[in-house]
Amino acid sequence: MPLDRAKARELLSNFDFRSLFVEEMGWSAVPKESPQPVGDSGYMRRLIATMSGVSVLEVYPAAPDGALPDRDTSDRIHTKIAKLSHENVIIFLDDDRDRAKCMLYWVKREEGKRRPRRHHYFKGQPGDLFMSKIDGMVIEMDELREDGSLPISAVTGKLAASLDIERVTKKFYNEFSELRVDFINLIKGIANDGERFWYASVLLNRLMFIYFLQNKGFIQGNSRYLDDKLAESRSRGSDRYYSEFLEALFFEGFAKPEHERSVEAGSLLGSIPYLNGGLFLRHKLEDDNSAIRIPDKAFDNVLKLFGRYSWHLDDTPGARDNEINPDVLGYIFEKYINQKAFGAYYTRTEITEYLCERSIHSVILAKVNQHSARQFSDLSDLLMRLDGDLCRLLLDEILPRLSILDPACGSGAFLVAAMKNLLDVYGAVYGRIEVLNDHYLSSELAKIRRNHPSLNYYIRKRIISDNLYGVDIMDEATEIAKLRLFLALVSAARKLEELEPLPNIDFNIMAGNSLIGLLDVDAKRFDDKTDMAGQAQQDLLQAGKAQDYRRALNEKNRLIALYRDTDSDYSDRLQTLRDRINKQRKKAQVNLNEILLDDFRALKIQYEQAQLKGKAKKRPLETADIAALQPFHWGYEFDEIVKTRGGFDVIITNPPWETFKPQDKEFFADYDELVTVNKIRITQFKILKSKLLDDPQIQQAYLDYRSRYPHVNAYYRATLQYKIRYRGSTGESKARISTCISSSPSNATIYCATAAPAAS
Repeated sequence: MPLDRAKARELLSNFDFRSLFVEEMGWSAVPKESPQPVGDSGYMRRLIATMSGVSVLEVYPAAPDGALPDRDTSDRIHTKIAKLSHENVIIFLDDDRDRAKCMLYWVKREEGKRRPRRHHYFKGQPGDLFMSKIDGMVIEMDELREDGSLPISAVTGKLAASLDIERVTKKFYNEFSELRVDFINLIKGIANDGERFWYASVLLNRLMFIYFLQNKGFIQGNSRYLDDKLAESRSRGSDRYYSEFLEALFFEGFAKPEHERSVEAGSLLGSIPYLNGGLFLRHKLEDDNSAIRIPDKAFDNVLKLFGRYSWHLDDTPGARDNEINPDVLGYIFEKYINQKAFGAYYTRTEITEYLCERSIHSVILAKVNQHSARQFSDLSDLLMRLDGDLCRLLLDEILPRLSILDPACGSGAFLVAAMKNLLDVYGAVYGRIEVLNDHYLSSELAKIRRNHPSLNYYIRKRIISDNLYGVDIMDEATEIAKLRLFLALVSAARKLEELEPLPNIDFNIMAGNSLIGLLDVDAKRFDDKTDMAGQAQQDLLQAGKAQDYRRALNEKNRLIALYRDTDSDYSDRLQTLRDRINKQRKKAQVNLNEILLDDFRALKIQYEQAQLKGKAKKRPLETADIAALQPFHWGYEFDEIVKTRGGFDVIITNPPWETFKPQDKEFFADYDELVTVNKIRITQFKILKSKLLDDPQIQQAYLDYRSRYPHVNAYYRATLQYKIRYRGSTGESKARISTCISSSPSNATIYCATAAPAAS
């Protein structure tokens, strides 16, 4: 029978894992035995359940008031236990008497290597993340053989499906990649190939979000809502699904509360939840291309593919090869992006979670120790000793203002990991409030519960709105990152009534080149540029006098604050607000780029136009050259954090680890499928390159590509905001752009995904 989630939650909250595994999850009971020491580790072990040779053990400190083991100690303990039981799950407890935290530990064995998987649970946290892992380990009666056992391969398969959060559905990736190409080709009304490619992602993102929702039962309880509406649309006529139904669904249904929708939309859509959040506002591509047409065939193909898989919002992939979840999609998206061209790399989940835990925990701990008379050795120590004063300090001062940035956010892997990490902290604090005799905190929590049907949903929404920031050079990547955060939020709702409107985070997660841009904006220089541009430019910037940069900045911040806080009573204003903010940003960008151009010129940097033969031709840099770099001006976009708060608290990222120089094989791979970085020989490549360059269009594109690098490389090496290492012993030094992450505006510790955390 299915897991009794209410009972399972109760046992989990009481740390009663023996009863949880045996009574609720269907594992076999074992006789109670006296705990045994695990070598000289200082920890004790006891067996609590088994199934077909797989053991579940609890391990806890031998001394009172002990803590969870560190990574090295837990690895050593596993090695000792594996000699007694090769296949095992270890539940580490921090104290055998007064438990506050546990860690579920399992090891994946892959190509002769051990890859530990660690999953934490704090007392008092909602437990949804942990519950999703438990779900996959349940043993159903109809799975058992006559002797009451399972093949050991079936049990270990359940563990891998539940606890190996890196498992990816390769079949879906391959099928989705093929479908995506066909889908792009069926889009009409967008002339630019790149924009058509981008718009395909916009639509597929929306459709996948809706597919997750309908499979969770949140759209009229109908898991085939999109398919049924396609059939209805075809009964009214051909090729009307996009223009008639989907546009109404996006821009009338999910984008507006029910009382604001037109009668026609209400009749066409039925009752569906209001979602908000920017995902279903009109996209700039839709504003710029008013004659978009897409035949029903395109959506028929998409829905048939989606229908072959099981979609769920749990935080781990499912037990079967046809199960798709948001973490799988994050991997898939980063796979189909042209990885080499954009420096996008998939980061293993255990790395994102480890770095987020190390960085976020250390920052929270430092802030508490700075503002509290009491001092704590680590975050676990802090959370176990929470009192009313500490809860108020965390909830009123520290957690709402904690700023976490990924300046190369890709599909949002680090941002999702950071959200989960903060969810643990928030959960522990709110859980402690439940048992504290503190009138103020109890009344505040009661107020939250009255206004928000799900505390877990409320916490996630607050984290996404208050704490998380991202930048990526690809517009498409930022949209995927927002999608994954929205899915992580929706996963917290157990029933439709708990689903609140999504947060407006368009100005938390933004597109731009995080390595190029003004860290600080000199108001006088900006105003001087406004004066030079004349009255028309002043009008566009809504600035009356030369010293009005600060006023324009304040107005931008006011509008963004209003946009973030706009709820269903003002939903019709969201599009207007967003358009107004973006218009102001676009106009300000003109002056900001001019200031950056002056900085390039002051360093005597010129544009170097590559030639097919001979040296590059130099010329003065122009405004268009700067705009082509897609600069992200931190001092303008995130001025309240950079200027007022002194920078981001944590920067955590997988930076681009390329040498900043043109790569000919990468360029020509777009023009001939025979060109692959690893397989083609140098002599073959030279012949093929020469033949391709006979085409005038390819030749011009190649020369433009080669010309993008020298002036940027020179800027990295010349400006003081970068600390550059150089690679190679030849005279032609190349900047490693991984080191340029030091340009990000923060006094924070920077954690990078390919190295052990270290202060920078």
